[in-house]
Amino acid sequence: MTQNIRVIFDPALTGPENMGRDEALLECISQGESPPTLRFYQWDPPTISLGYFQKYREYEKLPPPAGELAVVRRTTGGGAILHDQELTYSMTLPLEHPVIARGPNTLYEIVHDALIDALHGDNLYSSRCGTTDDSGPARGPFFCFARRHCLDVLLGPDKLAGSAQRRSKTAVLQHGSIIIERRYEQQPAAAIDSSVKITADELGQKLIDSLIKITKLDFTNGSWRDEELNLADQMIDKYTSIEWTKRR
Repeated sequence: MTQNIRVIFDPALTGPENMGRDEALLECISQGESPPTLRFYQWDPPTISLGYFQKYREYEKLPPPAGELAVVRRTTGGGAILHDQELTYSMTLPLEHPVIARGPNTLYEIVHDALIDALHGDNLYSSRCGTTDDSGPARGPFFCFARRHCLDVLLGPDKLAGSAQRRSKTAVLQHGSIIIERRYEQQPAAAIDSSVKITADELGQKLIDSLIKITKLDFTNGSWRDEELNLADQMIDKYTSIEWTKRR
């Protein structure tokens, strides 16, 4: 089993396309058909993603302008996220990968510490939250960035980044959002200072550099396999369906 991690930078895609690609990676890596993968992506149009356990009626109560955005349901738990000017990542690894073998929270710790390190290079001093509130898979504030987990990344008093996982029997998918700019006041979140003038791709590369420093692993730019993209395309119907979106 290779410990090296393939890196994919995707263009901005719709919510169903993004969720389909993440699920395709989890399935292919679970089956041993694809290498461990770090994927970076963005969203077009701006989209609300609901946590797997959230009630759709919570979204229906959301007033404009956020309440008029596209909506998709994730396979991971937690609160809703308003995806707009941000960098989203997903890291998908087989369970026998040494990063996963260290413990259930290790992947959270590594990615979040890498982000803290990457921002420090731009004189942005973020930190782990350190405390956890009483939010759960199906309870807590509507937006994820109003919830607190001890491993979340804070910039000042506000949450800048959080992550969530989904596990199969043989692999784990972790994805999370890093807010670059805020255009919607309804989502309470920190954002990277606009004076830094950083693009999503630049932030992704800084995160890779910090991950290499922390993990001592190789992160190598790669590309999608046709089989992966074909599977992702097949999954789009699931994420656009009313049955999936309103399942709770």
